[in-house]
Amino acid sequence: MSLSAALAWLAALAWGWMLLLRGRFWLIERPKAAPRPDVWPAVAVLVPARDEAQVIGRAVGSLLAQDYPGPFRVVVTDDHSTDDTARLARAAAAELGAEDRLLVVAAAALPAGWSGKMWAQSQALGAALAAFPETEVLLLTDADIGHAPGELTRMVSRLLAEKSDMASLMVRLSTESFAEKAIVPAFVFFFRLLYPFRWVADPAKATAAAAGGYMVIRRAMLEKIGGLAAIKSALIDDCSLAATVKRAGGRITLDLADDTVSLRPYPNVGGLWMMIARSAYTQLRCSPLLLAGTVLAMAIAFLAPPLLALTAGPQAWPARLAWAEMSLAFAPMLRFYRLPPALAPLLPLTALFYLGATVDSARRHWMGRGGEWKGRMQATDTMRRKG
Repeated sequence: MSLSAALAWLAALAWGWMLLLRGRFWLIERPKAAPRPDVWPAVAVLVPARDEAQVIGRAVGSLLAQDYPGPFRVVVTDDHSTDDTARLARAAAAELGAEDRLLVVAAAALPAGWSGKMWAQSQALGAALAAFPETEVLLLTDADIGHAPGELTRMVSRLLAEKSDMASLMVRLSTESFAEKAIVPAFVFFFRLLYPFRWVADPAKATAAAAGGYMVIRRAMLEKIGGLAAIKSALIDDCSLAATVKRAGGRITLDLADDTVSLRPYPNVGGLWMMIARSAYTQLRCSPLLLAGTVLAMAIAFLAPPLLALTAGPQAWPARLAWAEMSLAFAPMLRFYRLPPALAPLLPLTALFYLGATVDSARRHWMGRGGEWKGRMQATDTMRRKG
């Protein structure tokens, strides 16, 4: 058997395994509605914000407009912003007549050993528990999220009914621009391939993941793992928190959101490239060996099938089978993002883009620019030593 035929067969078998045995990651399964509890726990919403003047007003407004039946408060940490982030957050609350449900705190200087976001989030947590000691549930969210009015009610109901310790939503990302349409569905698809949501929810599986834009966690569980200090240096804070909770015996869930959305647009490919490159190498634990393995695996699974399918020879039909399997797996994600499933065969082009950004992520790490975000290098010295 020639090398090309062997690669084609390997890709076809790999996609067959992924379709059948990798937690049905490619199917979009909607969670069932949960019954409403008799007593609603007090909720504190933590929002770290750094130079978010363009979106903070809409984000805070959507939080304060929640239809949650129980008591809830929103705490925004102004993380040394150079714009009007704090003022616009307060203005959004004033417009709704909800000043009493918003607390804005200024972050203290970033101490050694903490990533910027985690420090800002911990400042919000401390202020929330001091001001609202009755808090039982925490919502950790970002400053660029537009919250559907009933989302908090649905998520707290699910958390209680399913006896979960942490529940997360991957919010719907923007697909307005051509670049977003080409890249975003594949980004979510790759995340689900890496972390099958069924496996995340399975206590018998070690797989743990969350989406930092929307994470609901019980206060008791957060205190059990040592608070946010347990992941203080994490660049990929959401997955780190999920892994820590699951190791502590907690139950976690992760789902896709329908109408809670990201407010941050990516009008061109440069912004999307940076979204991937900021943390892709950290996702690989800053390991050159894992990077090499990822490049090889993606080349075989995503790039080889279309290249070999267009040639003549014994490798053509197994390569076409692999390409068809890949397209079948990707089609549900395109439908979820309201894009034509007929675009699924173009996934290899997006995979090439994603692979390039991942390699660039490693390059940035080696140059001491890992995790660069809003003028701050998020990667810690520990991460650099691992690289």
